[in-house]
Amino acid sequence: MNRNIIIAARLLSAVFRPQYYSVVAFIVLFMCTWLSLFPLPFKIFVLVIITLGTVALPRMFTRLWRQANGWHLYQLREREKRFAPYLFNIICYGLTLYLLDRLHLPQYMRGVLVGALGIQIACAFINLWWKISTHCAGTGGAIGALVAYSIVFGFNPTGWLCLLILISGLVGSSRMLLRQHTLMQVVAGTIVGCICGFLGIILK
Repeated sequence: MNRNIIIAARLLSAVFRPQYYSVVAFIVLFMCTWLSLFPLPFKIFVLVIITLGTVALPRMFTRLWRQANGWHLYQLREREKRFAPYLFNIICYGLTLYLLDRLHLPQYMRGVLVGALGIQIACAFINLWWKISTHCAGTGGAIGALVAYSIVFGFNPTGWLCLLILISGLVGSSRMLLRQHTLMQVVAGTIVGCICGFLGIILK
């Protein structure tokens, strides 16, 4: 296989990690909605909480767990060894959601974390029997959340929706090219993400 294609697939997998979506979603909300009126220190404070709770701490705990067991990074690709990282993510996401709730942020903001937490729980449960693509669950969550936001705010999401679907297809293709997942695992991850992302925002 062409070496450049493999490099591109690895780059896509690295850039579109599912942990980053919550941070990106909050940045978009602070830039494109009335939440831009919030004071800058408050927005930075919220983004720091989100970054710590959904990116930094889960990755730190997973790395410590891997080192404690003497595993190489590639060994976490095995389904049987993925449950503990899922559990770390669920705990960190849950605590982050609790902190956001204590800040009395609007439901459609907290809904980002509700959807992300739902994705983690669903993937962890499915992973007990079958490996599912969390990368595709992340892109699916972004698609579902966008559709929900278009209903909440009453805007036409067609352009952004096409972009997210394109990104989702590229990410899913990269995971298959890297032989991390099958087509069914990619499709299942996308569907799970879409459902959780949509329900996290739309349910109040």
